[in-house]
Amino acid sequence: MTENINSLKQNTAQLSVIATSLLLILKLLVGMYTSSISIISEAIHTAVDLLATLIAYYAIRKSSSSPDADHHYGHGKFENLSGAFEALLIITAALWIIYEAYEKYNHANFPVYLEYGMIVMLLSIIVNYFVSRKMMLVAKQTRSPALEADALHLQTDSWTSGSILVGLFFLHLTGWSWIDSAIAIMVGLVILKTGYSMIKKNLSELTDICLPPNEEQMISEIINQHDQVISLYKLRTRHSGSYRLIDMHLILDKHMPLNKAHAICDQLEATIKHQLGTCDVIIHLEPDKGKSSFIPNN
Repeated sequence: MTENINSLKQNTAQLSVIATSLLLILKLLVGMYTSSISIISEAIHTAVDLLATLIAYYAIRKSSSSPDADHHYGHGKFENLSGAFEALLIITAALWIIYEAYEKYNHANFPVYLEYGMIVMLLSIIVNYFVSRKMMLVAKQTRSPALEADALHLQTDSWTSGSILVGLFFLHLTGWSWIDSAIAIMVGLVILKTGYSMIKKNLSELTDICLPPNEEQMISEIINQHDQVISLYKLRTRHSGSYRLIDMHLILDKHMPLNKAHAICDQLEATIKHQLGTCDVIIHLEPDKGKSSFIPNN
């Protein structure tokens, strides 16, 4: 099962690499041919996406490695590191695009052969829509932050390509050369916002933020609904890439045989994994010593 998930993630990342590479080449060629700063800025955006995709592909391969002597909990954090680094790349590219667009605005030249730019932008929208949709579905299925970050890149690329397409159309109708720089600045601001959201999410997971409240509530309900569990406390959760790390203390009847207690833990662990996906669940058992002997879960 785990091997199939890892293979699916790697194949999806490879699809993104191929699609992004082809679009990058087209945008660079057309951007230089038309002398359009908005198309060139979009090509830079795509170049950052390609680098981010390659980083994500490496992170996914690395995160799928089995635990070793130095990484007892596996290598899932590599995906979060990948996402954070991708976000930094995006922010850097956005700032560069805004700066170049401002400089171009002060020395505006009217781009040429705008119809080629519009065709490439339309093609980019179509390709990025289908590839990002596929990546987001796999990201949710495998709970991969690296694939999710990459899918968000491509979704942003679709929106910016659409904005550039509309801008080039109006530029063609009006002949106002400043529209080209204005579009590029808008693209830079959209990319900047995406980068901020990504770095916030991945840094939170790198600092071991707990699972979302609805997921912790689901875990608590699974445990408390079992008729053999007296109490749950010290539930602790965190992320490691696409993995969820969960540990808890359970209070059971002190007269319960060990093999039965172990079977209950196996059952609870299987139910949690069925509901949440790939998890590492650790359950610490304690005997019932009376209601005052334990601290209820908050």
